[in-house]
Amino acid sequence: DYDPKSETTRLFYSHVQDKFHYAITGHTAAELIALNADAGKPLMGLKTYKNAPDGRVLKSDALVAKNYLAEADIKKLERAVSAFFDYIEGIIERRNTFTMEGFADSVDKFLAFNEYRILEGYGCVQRQQADAKAVAEYEKFNKQQRIESDFDRAVKKLLQNKGAKQ
Repeated sequence: DYDPKSETTRLFYSHVQDKFHYAITGHTAAELIALNADAGKPLMGLKTYKNAPDGRVLKSDALVAKNYLAEADIKKLERAVSAFFDYIEGIIERRNTFTMEGFADSVDKFLAFNEYRILEGYGCVQRQQADAKAVAEYEKFNKQQRIESDFDRAVKKLLQNKGAKQ
């Protein structure tokens, strides 16, 4: 039985996600965060974030591995996941049932067939370690992050419009 809220299910899908991150980048989600979260870098190493391009970086942004990926890697990841879903859909149509164990086996078979790297084990950085590093880096970064209020943006826009009319 599949319970989407169970810890087992959450860990299972987290591991599947890590397999795809690893296939594309050579790193798990936790490794990507730990390697890239850096208060000294522009946008603390993020390539995208919720309020991009002009809004503030949020702590939650620093905890999402995909936010550290370049656009080309995001496209590769999306293509691989989309192809995998097509592959799984075909298997389910033929078999009618699918266990989590069968699903796990199909991930590695799919990645191997498509000549991607296969993650053995769980990677060398635990998620809690990566999150702790990202939060620590974010706290340093956030002290330097420029705060621009809605009022500041409105004044800036008015001044730009006024300058354009002259």
